[in-house]
Amino acid sequence: MHDNKPIKEASENLAADFAALRDDVAKLTSSVTELARKQASATTSTVMDTVDGARQKLSDTAAEAQNRLREAGSDLEGMIERNPMIAMLAALSAGLMIGMMSAARR
Repeated sequence: MHDNKPIKEASENLAADFAALRDDVAKLTSSVTELARKQASATTSTVMDTVDGARQKLSDTAAEAQNRLREAGSDLEGMIERNPMIAMLAALSAGLMIGMMSAARR
């Protein structure tokens, strides 16, 4: 009669190897999932930091432009107060030039 003991042991060893392989694949899947989650979180954080930086820079630039515009307006008002006749002649000249250019198109 034939001895089935080696076949039974090999079958049990194969089943144990498959169980170990299944556990290893589960651990690998868990590790890859965690790594992907961490990478996505880091990428999201980097993008949000970049957007916040750009938003702050835009806000600073707009505030600076507004301050420069106010300064230019104050300088213009000061010049008009110091030289009202020159300011009036400059406005009159600009109005005449605009009128002449618009009349020439017609």
